[in-house]
Amino acid sequence: MTTIRIGLVAATAAGRRHARTVADAWPHARLVEADTVGDALRAAFTGYDAVVAFLATGAVVRVLAPLLGDKRTDPAVVVVDEAARHAVALLGGHAGGANALAAEVGALLDARPVVTTATDAVDLPGLDTLGWPVEGAVAAVSRAILDGEPVRLAADATWPLPALPDTVRPDAPAAAYRLLITDRVVPTDARTAVLRPPSLVVGVGGSRGVPAAEVRALLERVLADAGLSPASVRALASADVKADEAGIRATADALGVPLVTHPAADLAAVDVPNPSEVVRAAVGTPSVAEAAALLGEPGRRATAELVAPKTASAMATVAVARHAPRGRLAIVGLGPGAADLRTPRAVAELRRAAVVVGLDQYVEQVRDLLRPGTRVLASGLGAEEERARAAVAEAAAGYAVALIGSGDAGVYAMASPALEYADDRIDVVGVPGVTAALAAAALLGAPLGHDHAYLSLSDLHTPWEVIERRVAAAAEGDFVALLYNPRSRARDWQLDAALRVFAKHRPPETPVGVVRNASRDGERVRLATLATFDAATVDMYSVVVVGSSRTRIVAGRMVTPRGYRWRD
Repeated sequence: MTTIRIGLVAATAAGRRHARTVADAWPHARLVEADTVGDALRAAFTGYDAVVAFLATGAVVRVLAPLLGDKRTDPAVVVVDEAARHAVALLGGHAGGANALAAEVGALLDARPVVTTATDAVDLPGLDTLGWPVEGAVAAVSRAILDGEPVRLAADATWPLPALPDTVRPDAPAAAYRLLITDRVVPTDARTAVLRPPSLVVGVGGSRGVPAAEVRALLERVLADAGLSPASVRALASADVKADEAGIRATADALGVPLVTHPAADLAAVDVPNPSEVVRAAVGTPSVAEAAALLGEPGRRATAELVAPKTASAMATVAVARHAPRGRLAIVGLGPGAADLRTPRAVAELRRAAVVVGLDQYVEQVRDLLRPGTRVLASGLGAEEERARAAVAEAAAGYAVALIGSGDAGVYAMASPALEYADDRIDVVGVPGVTAALAAAALLGAPLGHDHAYLSLSDLHTPWEVIERRVAAAAEGDFVALLYNPRSRARDWQLDAALRVFAKHRPPETPVGVVRNASRDGERVRLATLATFDAATVDMYSVVVVGSSRTRIVAGRMVTPRGYRWRD
């Protein structure tokens, strides 16, 4: 959900009803009232970050036309029709966030988002949607990408960007349009756009009471002398004792970047070219500006080089370090199979990735969601370890990677093998998914109303003796049990063995449910009891749910009471 301030404008009873739905769901959305609808619309446009107007598109255009200024500063405007069938991103599609807002409003009102921005329409990432400053001939280069013309890509390093089409490549003809990814000040022309990656950390030291104007002037001079763009500064860094220094903090605020600080002991451990014993005596470390610039943000380990050694003014000291990109690994759970059980966040991560790694059959489920130019690394069953290593290696090389698995990637899936190899040099994002067990439970009724345990019966990686002890513990503890990997052609006895253990602790009429292909083609749901269950009907596409001693069948549904009361 968006957190920007949203002004809602409506003229009719139906429009106000839809507006109330939005306002009830979003605390930052407010219905704007005025003497006339036009006045309300103008007030929302000038006083809010975004506008959702429950009006006719033509009326909104006529009222707002005199107020339009620049797409980089105008608020987003989304128009919703009287029946809430469509949410139209009218103004500020990229820069204002109207395209994303239309999707959010559409999801809330069950309306279809209408987005006409060219890059979105053909499923390409807009240069102004990547979250980085972009300069130069943005429109011309974007048009060239849309038209399939060759665009010469030149990057100082590999950054975790979304996939770009195959026409954007380093070996494009020299006369082609150019897309540069650099923190350096470079000449541009009518065929060149420049993306500014967040690569620079500015280390700042200063005497107590240093003016913000002095810090800012020194910072700008150091960057200019080094030929570096202020748009690539991602943080200011200093010593802990400077955390409350108003001039330094105001400079960070003015640049729109965080101020991070480090203990003197951590700064003292950094090897710098220009240490100072005077500084050591004052703050406990021989370097503040250079050491802080090289350390960067706490918890984000990356290779860094000093590109501008410390420079001092009367009361301030500034140094600049360039930090190597950190790759991004998104571990994505795709859900049990049905597209409508795939979370929006999972879809967003798939579309953000430049590399997708996964089991071949799972890749085919989502191939239509991948952007043009996405590199796919697919492999078959049994190659889980290789997929995990490949995903981490691609992220370590600086790419944006999505490692996909069914259900939730952390439940008997790819998250744990991948995170065994991923160190703190890459950013990791976990995207939860609907598990097969949850999908199966929903189809069976409410078997998980009380305590339950997940158990895998596969002894490929775990000795059966260990599995049997865990099954016995769940049975003795009277947990509802969800049995994964219950039976295959090569493993045809383990399920029967597990059910015999449960039968020692549960009455024979205990419900047992099995769901095959939950939410997918060929879905099948069956209910039985411990006494009547036939394990031969189960395969690796199934999840078996063994009830507790309190689980019952109610109107053909499997129900485990929460424990407050139960009526026989």
